[in-house]
Amino acid sequence: MPELFDNTKLEKILEMHSGQKGALIPILQEIQAAYGYLPEEALKMVSRRVKVPLSRIYGVITFYAQFYLTPRGKHLIKACQGTACHVRGASQVLDNLSRELKVNPGGTTEDLSFSLETVACVGTCFLAPVIMINEDYYGKLTPKKAMDAVKKYFEKAAKEEG
Repeated sequence: MPELFDNTKLEKILEMHSGQKGALIPILQEIQAAYGYLPEEALKMVSRRVKVPLSRIYGVITFYAQFYLTPRGKHLIKACQGTACHVRGASQVLDNLSRELKVNPGGTTEDLSFSLETVACVGTCFLAPVIMINEDYYGKLTPKKAMDAVKKYFEKAAKEEG
């Protein structure tokens, strides 16, 4: 896996918040925006610079669902498992995505293309079953239609590279 940690970005973030009290959460949010997750090396540096014990920083990170301690995929797939989606086959959609992408819910593909998460509801019950890929909604899915939606992101990446 390529090294994702770049000290320069972290230095800029810490400098922007130098001397600010109560800046831990904004610092963590900016680090995650810069790296896509919270690298352990960055957290150790934050602990030293803002003089907050590493254990307390981990307490904050694990309390808030918005923070990630492992690299995230370029694209986030949220598979709705709410009641309307469940009764219309959401579990089959999720199982197929998991099998095809070779990743368990909560995980990220080896190539860091996709992270797969389950959510309780995305608020579009009339489209059940639904997945979101980044900010895009895909509804009235079958396992095949869901994978077809994902393939669009592979095709787009291939066009951008080629």
